[in-house]
Amino acid sequence: MIGITILCVGKLKERYWTEACEEYAKRLKGFCQFRIVEVEEERISDKPLPAHIRSTLEKEGQRLLSAVPKGAAAVAMCIEGCQRTSEELAQEITEMAVSGCSHIVFIIGGSWGLSDEVKQAARLRMSMSKMTFPHQLARVMLCEQIYRAFQISGGGKYHK
Repeated sequence: MIGITILCVGKLKERYWTEACEEYAKRLKGFCQFRIVEVEEERISDKPLPAHIRSTLEKEGQRLLSAVPKGAAAVAMCIEGCQRTSEELAQEITEMAVSGCSHIVFIIGGSWGLSDEVKQAARLRMSMSKMTFPHQLARVMLCEQIYRAFQISGGGKYHK
């Protein structure tokens, strides 16, 4: 069974986000070994200088990269990534699994995004939308899309 991890910066603050992610994690148990891993968010001032932003991205990026299991395919969730339909995401996951990939790690950065090192280390860069979402909502949306992808691949009724 393929492993799917959402690796993200920071903790969910509101209970409703946590409950939504827990619901999708429960639904995904029959399809994959699913988990969410959080790394510590770097503290930064409300009006940071560009050097502070770079430093924050580098520190968070190091934490993220050290949490990616050896041999896992990393997918960087970033604005400059390619957008996929739900069907295309399902196909991408299936193709990775068929090609021998046993673990896929979707990486969501903090409020400043992902470091260049994380993006360069990723097998794929993917964007959820041209719109901007809070990273807490992006986490829930990604959980839902991963569940939808498995439903599509398995011919389930969830995806219409």
